[in-house]
Amino acid sequence: MNSQKPQLGLDSNFTLNNGTQIKNRLFKSAMSEQLGDRRHNPTKGLANLYRRWAEGGIGLMMSGNIMIDRKALGEPKNVVLDETSDLEKFKTWTKAGTENGAHLWAQLNHPGKQIPNFISKEPVAPSAIALKRGLEKGFNKPRALEEHEIIGIIDKFATAARLAKAAGFTGVQIHGAHGYLVSQFLSAGHNQRTDKWGGTAENRMRFVIQVYRAIRKAVGNDFPVGIKLNSADFMKDGFSEEESMAVVQRLGEEGIDLIEISGGTYEAPAMVGHTQKESTRKREAYFLDYAEAVRKTTDTPLVVTGGFRSAQGMTEALQSGACDFVGLARPVAVDPDLPNNAIKNPRYEINLKPLTTGVKAVDKMAMLDITWYEFQLWRMADKKSPDPNMSEWMAFAKTMAGAGVYAFRKRRA
Repeated sequence: MNSQKPQLGLDSNFTLNNGTQIKNRLFKSAMSEQLGDRRHNPTKGLANLYRRWAEGGIGLMMSGNIMIDRKALGEPKNVVLDETSDLEKFKTWTKAGTENGAHLWAQLNHPGKQIPNFISKEPVAPSAIALKRGLEKGFNKPRALEEHEIIGIIDKFATAARLAKAAGFTGVQIHGAHGYLVSQFLSAGHNQRTDKWGGTAENRMRFVIQVYRAIRKAVGNDFPVGIKLNSADFMKDGFSEEESMAVVQRLGEEGIDLIEISGGTYEAPAMVGHTQKESTRKREAYFLDYAEAVRKTTDTPLVVTGGFRSAQGMTEALQSGACDFVGLARPVAVDPDLPNNAIKNPRYEINLKPLTTGVKAVDKMAMLDITWYEFQLWRMADKKSPDPNMSEWMAFAKTMAGAGVYAFRKRRA
């Protein structure tokens, strides 16, 4: 079990097992910013955005998706970190994002088959199994990876981690949730290989373990390495809670520094909280029950992300001992000063309005749960304040004007 006793305050610092100290318990979870330039390097807007969050008092921030392979993009304006990247532009970003004592980690990702069909005609995945539940319309059926390609992708994760350290990020996070490639390998429904990379739960775990080991070798023992992991896929034949707990325990034994708990995939999007049990609404956090259970199996520090809206709910989650950090995403897109405000005011609450234009067909096309919040990020990237009263129609119009029809293709988180 974790030797550190749960602290009562959101402002309590925390020391990871490798000695890295985080100034408070508030964690900005990754959100897709869509602020890469034409060569998939960071724009100056990313520096502006993360400086704003750092000024707001956050302790630890994850970047949005940073892709490890420029031939495998999840979205048109993804940032990519590889040997051809401009590290000076990354250093501008990390310098801004580490002001005010904040940590900024790079979230490293490969989308696998979750590449929109207007970006890739033939994506790759553990097995040649198409996405379902309507997603097959926007995503092409993948080709199964050859073993040498699997090894190559593992090497790309390690290269991106090494470059992230050189660029000034203070840690890295493997994106192992939400149906991306690592998540695909873990899922029996998506990984039906018969070689050592699939079949049994142990074999399906092999990819993420090898990715972690390669990254650790590339960055050393003192550089933080974390993972975002599903508590479950919430799908028949998907990654189960029992399998998730086994992966958590194994990664803890391997020495991973921090595990962020999420859940769901884009076929079953539990991470956006569209359906919640009454007990979840009362406790705010979507995955706190799972965290309490997995806490009994590992002493690795845990983050629970999704659903937090009040200082009281955040504090109670920490006091319960279920998690060590409170993960925040959409709330800090609307209130970048949330950390400072919640620390100062124990009665702090933020209410996020339900988003709708009033026309269901437009809501579905516009994907307001993504684009409305994305526009708030773009405002901060342009050194403006978020606009919590911005109309849904305005978000629709602005996003269309800024990115055209591509803004409304299938999107990721």
